[in-house]
Amino acid sequence: MRKEIELKVLPSESTNLELLHQRAIKKAKVKEDQVKEIKILRRSIDARGSRPFFLIRIALSLHSPFEAEAPLLQNLPILDHSAPEAIIVGAGPAGYFAALELIEQGIRPTLFDRGKDVQARRRDLRSIQQLGEVNPHSNYCFGEGGAGTYSDGKLYTRSHKRGNIAKSLQLLVEHGATSDILIDAHPHIGSNKLPKIVANIRETIIKHGGAIHFDSHVTDLILEKGKIQGIIVNEKEEYLCPRVILATGHSARDIYYLLQRKGIRLEAKPFALGVRVEHPQPLIDQLQYGQREREEGLPASSYRLACQVAGRGVFSFCMCPGGLVVPAATAPGEIVVNGMSLSRRDSPFANSGTVVAVELEDLKDFQKHGVFAGLEFQKAVEQSVFQAGDGSQKAPSQRMPDFVKGKISADLPDSSYIPGLLPTNLAQILPDSISQRLQNGMEQFGKKMRGYFTAEANVIGTESRTSSPVRIPRDATTLMHEDAQGLFPCGEGAGFAGGIISAAMDGQNVAKAVKRFLEQ
Repeated sequence: MRKEIELKVLPSESTNLELLHQRAIKKAKVKEDQVKEIKILRRSIDARGSRPFFLIRIALSLHSPFEAEAPLLQNLPILDHSAPEAIIVGAGPAGYFAALELIEQGIRPTLFDRGKDVQARRRDLRSIQQLGEVNPHSNYCFGEGGAGTYSDGKLYTRSHKRGNIAKSLQLLVEHGATSDILIDAHPHIGSNKLPKIVANIRETIIKHGGAIHFDSHVTDLILEKGKIQGIIVNEKEEYLCPRVILATGHSARDIYYLLQRKGIRLEAKPFALGVRVEHPQPLIDQLQYGQREREEGLPASSYRLACQVAGRGVFSFCMCPGGLVVPAATAPGEIVVNGMSLSRRDSPFANSGTVVAVELEDLKDFQKHGVFAGLEFQKAVEQSVFQAGDGSQKAPSQRMPDFVKGKISADLPDSSYIPGLLPTNLAQILPDSISQRLQNGMEQFGKKMRGYFTAEANVIGTESRTSSPVRIPRDATTLMHEDAQGLFPCGEGAGFAGGIISAAMDGQNVAKAVKRFLEQ
């Protein structure tokens, strides 16, 4: 027999397991000797009142313990070269979780990634941070683990109907993530811990018969009579296989151009573009918790804001409490910023993308680029922001009230952005349709969240890689592209995911589709 109850506890009590057990037994109105096991199911923060509390959902198993669940990796087969093969392009969450699922389905994955493994990738991140040097194949977006590895590791998703969230989270735990991600309402790993977990997934894939090739840029597809036959790597190496999963991420622009050259249909899609806003974390804690110095047990606070301005949504995106702003350009001559947090979320800053929805009708000046109108718009903004600077990765910035007034700030608040900030009038760089809506939106946010609109906040340009402005369409049943039998678009780059977990689930779904394709 099983009973479930919910407890409301102080932050300092939320990790006291003995206390939680005793209160759970009391609230469930059962005798202590009846309870064989207690399990925490869900943990979230309720900060709506004058003091924040934790809401903890607990299950009590009466008379017998909970049935033990076998580890997912326990029965993963070890495949040899007699097993059928599938190629995966991209070693991000979509690619890696597709590989694990392929192995489970008895299919041997061979992965190719243009970037480096997580350890070697660190040197290129250091170069862009400290020297302003952008490696177009190894950066915050490209390399093992994809964009999420070194940009926070947030695991929250609202895509509950797209796949098995619990399985994706459990696989992360079995590769080294803390089990807290199974119960937290907004689970998070942190960019200091995620690289090791990613490396562990790589070891699992190899141990079970898969192969992974880094520094392997896919430069062409082998396509014959509408059927995929394989790939060309680094312009010369040929790998033949009639099953290819394309999981290249939202910033692999060259892949979109390659697909167009091969006659594979693409679609333009809406996206969002704006800035990253950085506040002092104690200020956000004061606004959200009523505590500038957080009490024991409370994590750095976050926020989510949205409004409508002139028919377009303006909203916060990828909020990083206790986080850092990082340079996320993927080519020289552009400025792109993103946010990340370490596992402790103990930076003195809070940052969030603050962006405007961009619809296809907003791109009239770029219609000559056809399906690439949004992509070229995105590139133009990133390049204009770079050209407004000093030729480095220093990012243009203003204090928030100065941004709204359209004036250059005399000085700027402290920032976590290591390359540094340049006082600049962002409103003169960003398109009017973006800057004017952002200005109005920030004033509205200041009314919704009193204290948000402040000179203590930096507005930093530009946050432009919220999602891809291009979709690689696929059949809803086979998950294959109709122009290339055996080609399976997957993840964020294909336009079917938005974040680590949704990308992971899409990878799993596509792997199952590959299995169905094999069985035809």
